[in-house]
Amino acid sequence: MIAAGLLAWVLIARSVVTNPASLVHSLGGPIFFNILHFVMIYLGLKELERQKGDRPTFKEGLKTGVAISFVYALTASLFFMGVLAVIGTRWLESEPGAASGAPTSRIAIQAFAGLFLGGMLLGLIYSTVISFFLAKRQSTNYTD
Repeated sequence: MIAAGLLAWVLIARSVVTNPASLVHSLGGPIFFNILHFVMIYLGLKELERQKGDRPTFKEGLKTGVAISFVYALTASLFFMGVLAVIGTRWLESEPGAASGAPTSRIAIQAFAGLFLGGMLLGLIYSTVISFFLAKRQSTNYTD
């Protein structure tokens, strides 16, 4: 679902908004992607809870959230590889470093690495926070 949201946003924004330096591309995209990423990890952990019939442990929640982020990062990277193969390097012109005259291959590799590693890092952070609040707490019974 995260990757589908990313695909829809990118395709709609690229076809409707002609200026890649506009506020929609520079600010709207990152806000939308982060909210979508957070919400989908939350929904994934709630689904895990529903399937188990009990709240997951912190470790189970963290592993599930990171797995969700991995699938998102991989799918998003594959989508942009397809875009690069079909459309070419036209979309890379709005990436940082393009104005400096850096080789296109280096800009593409940096963009893919940033997308994949950024998705994984944010997924780890989001999974940690969400798992902390949703995890099953172990009760400590003190008997004297």
